[in-house]
Amino acid sequence: MPARRDPGPSVKDPELYESLRDEGSSKEKAARIANAAAARGRSSVGRSGGRSRDYEEWTVEDLRHRAAEIGVAGRSRMRKGELIDALRHH
Repeated sequence: MPARRDPGPSVKDPELYESLRDEGSSKEKAARIANAAAARGRSSVGRSGGRSRDYEEWTVEDLRHRAAEIGVAGRSRMRKGELIDALRHH
């Protein structure tokens, strides 16, 4: 098992952060979820998702717009499947 590194003072729930990173979440996503869980409680954060439709139902234009919002590089040359993969793994 790799050694744990301190995620820094900006992460309010380091245990949850490390768990999410182990599952493959990006640093940004793990920190966002860990901080929301620390502020509102883990069960509250778990209930709050699920309002958006699946990426497969989005248009390529919508996917590119979302990719631009979160800073995915090379999005203008990506096909729909590549955009979906990039968004899910950012």
